[in-house]
Amino acid sequence: MSYERGASLETLRQRAAMLAAVRAFFAARGVLEVETPALSSAGVTDPAIESIVAKARSLGASPQFLQTSPEFAMKRLLAAGSGDIYQLCRVFRDDELGRWHQPEFTLLEWYRVGWDEQRLMTEVAELVEKALSAAGLGAASAPRRIVRLTYAQALVAAVGAPPDAPTAELVRRLEKHGVDVPRGLRHNAVLDLAFGTAVLASFDGNAVTFVYDYPASQAALARLKPTTPPVAARFEAFCGGIELANGFHELNDASEQRRRFVGDVETRRAGGRDAPPLDEQLLRALPSLPDCAGVALGFDRLVALATGHGELESVLAFAHGKD
Repeated sequence: MSYERGASLETLRQRAAMLAAVRAFFAARGVLEVETPALSSAGVTDPAIESIVAKARSLGASPQFLQTSPEFAMKRLLAAGSGDIYQLCRVFRDDELGRWHQPEFTLLEWYRVGWDEQRLMTEVAELVEKALSAAGLGAASAPRRIVRLTYAQALVAAVGAPPDAPTAELVRRLEKHGVDVPRGLRHNAVLDLAFGTAVLASFDGNAVTFVYDYPASQAALARLKPTTPPVAARFEAFCGGIELANGFHELNDASEQRRRFVGDVETRRAGGRDAPPLDEQLLRALPSLPDCAGVALGFDRLVALATGHGELESVLAFAHGKD
């Protein structure tokens, strides 16, 4: 009997083996598995992410927001003294549906107390290798070559200009590479376009590539390094042409985090978009957040990579948008 749509039963077995491998990986390292709520009275302010709004009559008239990441709640646990923690959970993002995007997907997120982003990158590589091997696909699950380079190195190698080059120069070089650049883009938007086109295309698709030291303007929830110019203690991991993970040496300065949140809200409103309430519980907890590094990894994408599938719908029992 068929259940009509989605991953094959063999792929679901491989997915289950990978889930078990992830839990064994963290159990062996003494990292505590936790669960946090999917509903929150505060939403994410990041202009690149849209929350799904829900109503729960038992919680009053104010809207609730389905979690786009368990990050804020997990940081509150860290601030309360939880120590190293991880979570495998369903998260929800609006306006995301396509080959590598679903409005509901599985995220693996973990935090290491006393670590920085460099040390965490090493563990991400180890986790990816263990999970890929658990799929049991021979050569497809063999260890991958690991590449590390700074954001500036990646951009210079791909387009021939550093992140702090004049915007017009970046546009000129992108157009020389055949990238159509819409008029009037701000500097950060041009950087995002360069990264998503020329830079990502330059990576070895069979390697796990870590890019770190992002521009300070793209710090998100990462602390800044006291370099000249400052850079964000942030990294991303890529493999097979897709982003797998996004990690930070976590910011614990509540005033700076509020400033960034307010900036996000202003950006959203300037674009005519709604802005959810700030997470005041997180902001109150941040001064007690221990020195730590954290990372979020798209588990469904990792399963697709391990099983040789070229889209998320082939590794999900039921994919949205395929009814």
